[in-house]
Amino acid sequence: MDDEKFEQIVSEHSSFVYNVAYRMMGNPDDADEVVQDTFLSAYRARDRFRGDAQVTTWLYRIATNAALMRLRKNSRKKEISTDPTEVYQRIDRADWADAPDRTALNNELSQEIQRGIQRLPDDLKAAVILRDVQELTNDEAARVLEVSVSALKARLHRGRVMLRNILADYIHQRG
Repeated sequence: MDDEKFEQIVSEHSSFVYNVAYRMMGNPDDADEVVQDTFLSAYRARDRFRGDAQVTTWLYRIATNAALMRLRKNSRKKEISTDPTEVYQRIDRADWADAPDRTALNNELSQEIQRGIQRLPDDLKAAVILRDVQELTNDEAARVLEVSVSALKARLHRGRVMLRNILADYIHQRG
């Protein structure tokens, strides 16, 4: 792959790689570093990319690995931030435009979900983010994580159960 083609990939996929990195890291500074690490690694490996997989799958794998390495490195130095500056949302704003109290509650719930995801162990966090946040298929997420589909499903199940337990007190207080 020549430099021009690589620049096009960076241009077309930067925001998507940042989104993966941010969901994994939980803060914009670490996400920016993961994006840099991702594209540096991708550039170094550009000649080995044969096109067997989609570019997005290739970049997901590199970004996820870069994020996991940084999380491991950070866990030795400090506790991972659980207070992201951006809110994880999957709300159709038009549906809630006439209900500000519901919008506020959903924003709060989104923040709690993001905090809960950040508390998951790295392997479970990656599975939950790739499937439930990034909405990859089981096959795509398994390829990105370099595990079997059954291993992905097991991680996803454990991650969802753990997230449900983390969020139980919040839900109980609101219910």
